[in-house]
Amino acid sequence: MRHNQFVAAVALSLLAITAAGAQDDHGRGRGRGRGDDQNHGNQVSQQEQQRRIAEEQQRQRDYQNHLNAQLRTAQAQQAQLQAQRHAAALAQQQRYVDALRQQQQRLQAQRDIAHDPYITAPLTYRYRLNGASRQTTQYGADVLRQSVNNGYSQGYQQGQADRADGLRSDYRRSFAYQDANYGYNGAYVPQSDYNYYFRQGFQRGYADGYANQSRYGSFSNGSGNILSNILNSILGLTTIH
Repeated sequence: MRHNQFVAAVALSLLAITAAGAQDDHGRGRGRGRGDDQNHGNQVSQQEQQRRIAEEQQRQRDYQNHLNAQLRTAQAQQAQLQAQRHAAALAQQQRYVDALRQQQQRLQAQRDIAHDPYITAPLTYRYRLNGASRQTTQYGADVLRQSVNNGYSQGYQQGQADRADGLRSDYRRSFAYQDANYGYNGAYVPQSDYNYYFRQGFQRGYADGYANQSRYGSFSNGSGNILSNILNSILGLTTIH
């Protein structure tokens, strides 16, 4: 009897050890799976890299053509401002156009797109535009932030110029608002996205400049910065986990 009880106890012990080992192996397997998935998610495949290179090349070509057309449009508007004797607005537009010409020259320089760190950067941010969800890298997020600040800066100066000329408040009248490409270099984000966020900053900068106030941001030494909480509410960037 005692012998049978001893055998049963040994058998139960072996079963418990086997079950514990299986559970431990299963747990380690899940851990490896999660790690592998996370590492894989941070990698940019060769196919995706080639897609980004082709996209950046096309984006720059399209922007170059657009910029050439916009400069011709600006010349016509400048002639109109000169005829209307809006000196301050004319001077502000001239500064804006000069900046676009500098952007045009920089675009003509050869860019080594294939070795740009953007090509292998993981997607780290998500944002929504016109109801659509978009994803971008850290480089793209930086461009979007800069677009809002560039818009605020240009809007502030335009608001001051319109007030100096005795014009009624209307940010839509400005060539800078219509163009919305100041500071864009045809990289990392679609031009339409840059334009949208530039105009968001421009509207608020124009309101501050025209009213000579600092409700939405600050402007000094030729540069403007929108308040960080307003910047965050405009962009709505969220990190991708």
